[in-house]
Amino acid sequence: MGVEITACEIPDVLEIVSDVFRDKRGYFSEFYNQNALTELGFDHTFIQDNLSRSSRGVLRGLHYQLNPHAQGKLVRCIVGSVLDVVVDLREGSDTFGKHVSRELAADRGNALWIPPGFAHGFIALEGDSWVMYKCTSPWVPESERTIRYNDPDLNIKWPFDPSFIDQKDAEAPGVADAEKNFSL
Repeated sequence: MGVEITACEIPDVLEIVSDVFRDKRGYFSEFYNQNALTELGFDHTFIQDNLSRSSRGVLRGLHYQLNPHAQGKLVRCIVGSVLDVVVDLREGSDTFGKHVSRELAADRGNALWIPPGFAHGFIALEGDSWVMYKCTSPWVPESERTIRYNDPDLNIKWPFDPSFIDQKDAEAPGVADAEKNFSL
């Protein structure tokens, strides 16, 4: 199976595309192949997998965990599609406060690598969208933080207003006021 890795507008964020084989039965694609990725220079250890299911218009995020529990995430939509958004929170970075967005779709075989020090969120574009995350560290609730999805300082262009957003996400601080402890 083939895998292609491309740096995004923020070079540390990577789009990883796996071959998708289609036939009369549907399609087949590898979700994760450590050997193939290691050969391409992508070598991370994942210790927790998460799965979320969202209806069209549900917005989740923008979530992150503080050090020493910061998470790297490999995120792929396995059913439906989402607009995935990643925000750089690393003080001193040339891309601090900037974001990358990509449509992740089950039938495209694409995923995003989100390094520690970035906030992450998405809006479901289809009626039933499932997102799988491979994480480099476990979820630690007391370390979890959120940045408001519609912070004007971020200027994220969501495709439509969310139909549902969790109260803690809706009431989160903007990037300027959020607690952060990441640096280069």
